Amino acid sequence: MNKKMGALVYDAAIDRMDIRYGLNRFHGGLHCGEQLEVLVNGRWLPTRIEKGKDWYLVGIKTESLIGLLVRI
Repeated sequence: MNKKMGALVYDAAIDRMDIRYGLNRFHGGLHCGEQLEVLVNGRWLPTRIEKGKDWYLVGIKTESLIGLLVRI
């Protein structure tokens, strides 16, 4: 299975995290519970995105999601 890799960004227009694949290519907004992988210390770790007070990745501790490399 070929996965697409990009960087997490916040889309204020839809109040959702999104994945930016290129200058004008986006995933279209992530939904709570959506599964993805995040690159941490050179390893791809499975996780899912959720929203409480703010957006977060289950099991991943970070100050900000913006700019994290992910694949889906």
